[in-house]
Amino acid sequence: MTKSEIESKKRKKKSRNHGVQKNNNKPINNHYENEKHQIPLSSPSSSSKLGKLKTKPSSTFLDKMRARLSGGHFRMINEKLYTCTGKEALDYFQEDPSLFDMYHAGYKTQMSTWPEKPVNVIIKWLKKQSPSMVVADFGCGDALIAKSVTNKVFSLDLVSNDPKVIACDMSNAPIVSSSVDVAVFCLSLMGTNYQSYIEEANRVLKPGGWLLIAEVKSRFDPTNGGADPEKFSRAISDLGFNSVKQDFSNKMFILFYFTKKDNKRKSKGKETEWPMLKPCLYKRR
Repeated sequence: MTKSEIESKKRKKKSRNHGVQKNNNKPINNHYENEKHQIPLSSPSSSSKLGKLKTKPSSTFLDKMRARLSGGHFRMINEKLYTCTGKEALDYFQEDPSLFDMYHAGYKTQMSTWPEKPVNVIIKWLKKQSPSMVVADFGCGDALIAKSVTNKVFSLDLVSNDPKVIACDMSNAPIVSSSVDVAVFCLSLMGTNYQSYIEEANRVLKPGGWLLIAEVKSRFDPTNGGADPEKFSRAISDLGFNSVKQDFSNKMFILFYFTKKDNKRKSKGKETEWPMLKPCLYKRR
């Protein structure tokens, strides 16, 4: 083979190698062209950002989960209070006072949907009465009545988170007999022995004193398993009260007004027949 032929062969080989390299580079260059307009997944900072986007729940989701858990706890405690005695409820909260706060947080959430709150109706009524009248608020919650009127108020509930609130079983209030002008039960006849709370109110009330009871309307709907409001009123009258008024005007609650006649039962020798009050239980949504 001549020298010129050898040189020609080398040039052809070199040309073939160059062509292969060119073909291999082409897809690489095309891949780069496509990728340079995207987030490089190998970048530490971008990888971290994507990780956060994938693993961190939204604040809305967390809020919904907290609300659901809180609502579940409220329903559980609410059912407990409606299906046990006042003494059992007192022991329950004394074991874990934080449950009381949990319950009232849920209670406030429920009340926020009511167009009118019964406690505000009662406060409005009290402000029209003499400021010298002594009030006993059975099941006071956050003691809103005491904070809203100038009257002396005994604020009673199962737990005291306020120096003004007296923690007690409402069937055994630390109040002197015949020393109170107004006894209030605002959505607080929750125990299975609710009649003993009313009997305790009767004990502490002066003759001529007022008994105000606000309750969820459905608890007094006989067509839906509720108590007959007339039977309820008769039972209280048997303790020695006059039924002054039953206010059904509100969509959510009924308000009873009674005055105490004297310290004796109306029907001597006859046992008072107390109707069973339907528990106000909330369904899971």
